[in-house]
Amino acid sequence: MARSALLNVMVNAAIRAGRSLTKDFNEVENLQVSRKGPADFVSKADIRAEQIVYDELRKARPTYAFLMEEGGEVAGTDGQHTWIIDPLDGTTNFLHGIPLFAVAIALQRGDDIVASVIYNPIMDELYTAEKGAGAWLADRKRLRVADRRHLSDAVASTGIKTQGTTNDTLQLRQLAQINPAVAGIRRSGSIAVDMAWLAAGRFDVLWEAGLKPWDVAAGLLMVKEAGGLVSDFAGQPGSVWNGQIVAGNETLHGQLLKALRPIK
Repeated sequence: MARSALLNVMVNAAIRAGRSLTKDFNEVENLQVSRKGPADFVSKADIRAEQIVYDELRKARPTYAFLMEEGGEVAGTDGQHTWIIDPLDGTTNFLHGIPLFAVAIALQRGDDIVASVIYNPIMDELYTAEKGAGAWLADRKRLRVADRRHLSDAVASTGIKTQGTTNDTLQLRQLAQINPAVAGIRRSGSIAVDMAWLAAGRFDVLWEAGLKPWDVAAGLLMVKEAGGLVSDFAGQPGSVWNGQIVAGNETLHGQLLKALRPIK
């Protein structure tokens, strides 16, 4: 796969941030950590990685706006483009020494996500996607969602937030409903990695609620370009703004959606 100039900028930013995170990960016990809220941590490593991404992208495209997990919104002047950045998706994993987290960068043009990068620095796995050009692993392997046809054969991924969030009881009811219907459920701790692995066919289906735009923007395009469907719990097309994700190939997406719909 030949990367566009724009995607090259994104990849370089993600890899530089990933190197910084890897260095800090190896010294995780010494990090100074403050709490933002239940199960939502921020560290110096997180902020440092975001600054690296911001500086790289700002230098390359100075007129584009930003939406960042830590830094919030930064206005642009072109009125069309916004970088959506999660510098460390999987912060709790990171802070507990669990080597599963990612840098996620997406570019929104108008209402559409048109390019995305998800970089897992510990595994050195680089996932990229551009609208209409497919999704790729390491520029060599084109990604396709798994082709399984029965939910009973599927490995599902979800998030489980159980520290005082509004989705606690809903998630527990969903787990009780979906667990006996699938081959297994996984919870990785990084929705960006989950969506990349869904695009790569490692996971078959995915659902989660209570998400922010930076959590899902990069993965949204990744799954679509790998041939998957993404919607909210009502079956409406997936958006970075509604906080809900149901994803899989066309057949399994429909089966999972049908299983989730009665759960209120």
